[in-house]
Amino acid sequence: MESGRPGAAGHLAVGELLEPETTEVEVPATRASRRDQSRERLRRKRRRRSVIAVVLAVLLLVGAGYVVVRVLAPLFDRSGTTQSVADHPGPGHGSAQVVVNPGDTGAAIGATLEGAGVVASVNAFTTAYTANPAAASIQPGTYELLLEMKASDAVNALLDTARRISYKVTIPEGLTANQTYERISAVTLIPVEELQAAATGGGVGLPPESGGSIEGWLFPATYSFEPASTATTILSEMVAKTVSVLDGLGVPAERRQTVLIMASVAEKEVSFPEEYPKVARVIQNRLDREIPLGMDTINAYGLGKPAIELVAADFEVDNPYNSRMHLGLPPTPISNPGEAAIAGALSPAEGNWVYFITVDLDTGETIFTDSYDEFLAGKAQYQEWLANDGSGEDG
Repeated sequence: MESGRPGAAGHLAVGELLEPETTEVEVPATRASRRDQSRERLRRKRRRRSVIAVVLAVLLLVGAGYVVVRVLAPLFDRSGTTQSVADHPGPGHGSAQVVVNPGDTGAAIGATLEGAGVVASVNAFTTAYTANPAAASIQPGTYELLLEMKASDAVNALLDTARRISYKVTIPEGLTANQTYERISAVTLIPVEELQAAATGGGVGLPPESGGSIEGWLFPATYSFEPASTATTILSEMVAKTVSVLDGLGVPAERRQTVLIMASVAEKEVSFPEEYPKVARVIQNRLDREIPLGMDTINAYGLGKPAIELVAADFEVDNPYNSRMHLGLPPTPISNPGEAAIAGALSPAEGNWVYFITVDLDTGETIFTDSYDEFLAGKAQYQEWLANDGSGEDG
């Protein structure tokens, strides 16, 4: 029996000794678990950070997309494609006046139209402008267009001369400066007084040889003046035209005024361009022979009345334009001559004539002669026509 106790005791002892060993085995397992838990926490933190980063990136992309849409949306059409820039559908409404200035590019015109409410954007207009081969021929001027036009329609409208607003003034040959002012005023509504003031104000480009007188320097032609034109700009254009014609005919600057004076007299005296050089020859022959010109149109200009209304007493009035009293040319031209008269004065015809007279104002028949008797016979013929028709004019 006792031999069994020691066996039991030995068993318990062994059991007691085994417990610490079991405890030592469990401790390493607990530390590993903690390490795993730490790793898991790190993984979770990393996942959270990744999610936050993704969310922030998405928010940034959404924000950037919003900005792009807000900034660039006006450049695209309603379909959201990039096929065309913003444009009005047309045809437009109301009216708008726009000015195309000399040298304006397509972009400059587009900016003007956009500012006036004609087109939706500069880009719309420049796209249409580039697509139209004729657009480069758009002329400066003032145009009547519609509000909110389709850009391509706006380009076509600017190419349509009927859309251009201008004052068309026709100045025939032979008018005086005052008669020219009246023509201009009737169309543009600029008062005659403003035109007269501009003519003497020194700002219309008169060359020195004119002596400051605009008479004879307002070239007869048909002009198109812009609505914004002033008295000064209008007269400047006409004077510049005269200078251009004189230069084109090769008239030296020192001869300009003399040529214009002779041309202005020829313009008033005869009806046919082929007779201008003959009148110029009569004038030159009289000047060479120191004979007074004795031409009624010159006297009439000095008195401010039509030549047909001259009476005997008028020839006794002493003024610089009394061509029967004074030798030489009148102080200024007496009308605004055209190019044919200027050319005739520049190159007088060959001949010995010192007289001429229009014997029939209906047909314009004019006799040129160096015989005083022939001149008197022509004058009698004119008087006969005058008695039958009740009006007439001699030279």
